[in-house]
Amino acid sequence: MLSKTKGQSTLEYVILLGFVVAALIAMGVYMKRSSEGQLRSATDQVGEQYEARNTTSNFTTHRYLKQTENQSAGGSVVTTIDKAGDNQTTKNGSETVNKW
Repeated sequence: MLSKTKGQSTLEYVILLGFVVAALIAMGVYMKRSSEGQLRSATDQVGEQYEARNTTSNFTTHRYLKQTENQSAGGSVVTTIDKAGDNQTTKNGSETVNKW
């Protein structure tokens, strides 16, 4: 009689574990939908995104470096670029995202 009871409780545990696994699988679908909805909501709040095919850019970049070249009588040239001096980089222009 003891072995019959032992088998019955093992079967009960297996059935209970099966219900728990089935519940987790069913909840997984809804959890995935919820996280995708939250991601879409956050993306919609950001606004228009960069799309290479729908973006028009027009920029002009200017760089100013101090460069010194010294030429010796033997024909060798020594070029020095002063990076610590009056180096400037400016970028002017605009970028437009076209509607789809």
